[in-house]
Amino acid sequence: MAKVAILLAPGYEELEAVTVIDVLRRGGVDLIIAGLEDAPIPSARNVKIVPDTTVDKLAPEELELVILPGGLPGVENLKKDPRVKELLTKMQEKGKKCAAICAAPGALAAFGLLKGRRATIYPSLKSELKDATPLDAPVVVDENIITSQGPGTAIPFAFKLLELLAGEEKAKEVAKAMLINWP
Repeated sequence: MAKVAILLAPGYEELEAVTVIDVLRRGGVDLIIAGLEDAPIPSARNVKIVPDTTVDKLAPEELELVILPGGLPGVENLKKDPRVKELLTKMQEKGKKCAAICAAPGALAAFGLLKGRRATIYPSLKSELKDATPLDAPVVVDENIITSQGPGTAIPFAFKLLELLAGEEKAKEVAKAMLINWP
């Protein structure tokens, strides 16, 4: 099964992080919670998650996907951490998937990973998608980049990721058990 990582920085959006973690783990995906620090990571509303590891211990060659939740100041913390930029750049160089939701597509743009791509972002942040074609859609898949708009799109984002990682049937099976209409 696919091995993926979700990166948590202080100030992440808890709904976006926990929804993705929950859906992917229900689907049998080997998901690693990686913090910028080796300590419980506080969300934007001070919900703390204990990471499995730290971002510097992740190996891009072992991962299929890296996910960035949104939230402020979480995304700003992701943007200014050189380990995050290095990891995501290596993932793209290897043709692997990167996903971001809410304000986090802005980090992908800041790292130069959205050049010439179609992407979505929290509506008031569209100007951050410089070098990309911004779309007003809940989830956008452009080759190996997956983006989504915000907390209200966390469920379709999580299920699109599960579908891409484990297949449509697995996504439908997990959705049915959760009483969610998918697709």
